[in-house]
Amino acid sequence: MGKDKMYLRAYGKINLALDVLRRREDGYHDVKMIMQTVGIYDGIEFCKTDTGKIEIESNAYYVPTDENNLIYKAVKLLFDEFNIKSGVHINLKKFIPVAAGMAGGSTDAAATLFAINKMYDLGLSMKKLMEYGVKLGADVPYCLMRGTALSEGIGEKLKRLPDMVQCPVLIAKPPISVSTKYVYENLHIETVKDHPDIDYMIDAIKEQNLDKIASLMGNVLETVTVNKYPEINNIKQKMIENGAINSIMSGSGPTVFGLFRNEEDAYKAKEAVKASGLARQVYVTDMFLPKLGR
Repeated sequence: MGKDKMYLRAYGKINLALDVLRRREDGYHDVKMIMQTVGIYDGIEFCKTDTGKIEIESNAYYVPTDENNLIYKAVKLLFDEFNIKSGVHINLKKFIPVAAGMAGGSTDAAATLFAINKMYDLGLSMKKLMEYGVKLGADVPYCLMRGTALSEGIGEKLKRLPDMVQCPVLIAKPPISVSTKYVYENLHIETVKDHPDIDYMIDAIKEQNLDKIASLMGNVLETVTVNKYPEINNIKQKMIENGAINSIMSGSGPTVFGLFRNEEDAYKAKEAVKASGLARQVYVTDMFLPKLGR
């Protein structure tokens, strides 16, 4: 029997390294990234109803609650596929910054696929859920897997890596929103000279060498986003000046994160970033290392 109610935490992610290899004929880009789940999450409560409707409410007024929300699309995908006629009410407590390069929408969609599968006894394997997930977005399969992973293709080809070294992470989002579509459309990969060495970083993760991992962090999308929003670079510098081993932008931005050796430095840097006025949303968190499967 399925469950009538379910509550899940949908965790955000950062990119320890992000490289773009080429633009494909279909308009997408082939990427090579190291993804890492962090401890910031959205809380989502699912409740079966007999209304026949998909209803979403949220604490965040700026989040759509109709068919434009990936949660809605995820429910509809499975309801249509399995001819489910009942309804569901979803309460989203949003904490992951929006349009920020942390896969906030994708992780909500991933949690929704997981919940509907369990609540309605659909019997879908994780592999099958990931196949449905990629129809919703390139990051959704990773958000189902979570943890430390190598991501290739358009983001759907995943390989689990050894767990990342546990360390404090400072996350700061400036008061701007960045369109992923805009960033990729304005990326001229042929002119990018510095590419992160993903394979070497994987070796460093295997060695559990935090300093080496930090030294190898890089994101080629900064060539677009930082040029448009110089405050991103200012946040990076502020973090490094205040003890970060290194700091880069996550995804297509504008969120910036820094890795720290200890919490004392991380909290000191948090206060410095907040005092600078460069970012409104500033959090100290850590690496979230889930058990295999979920």
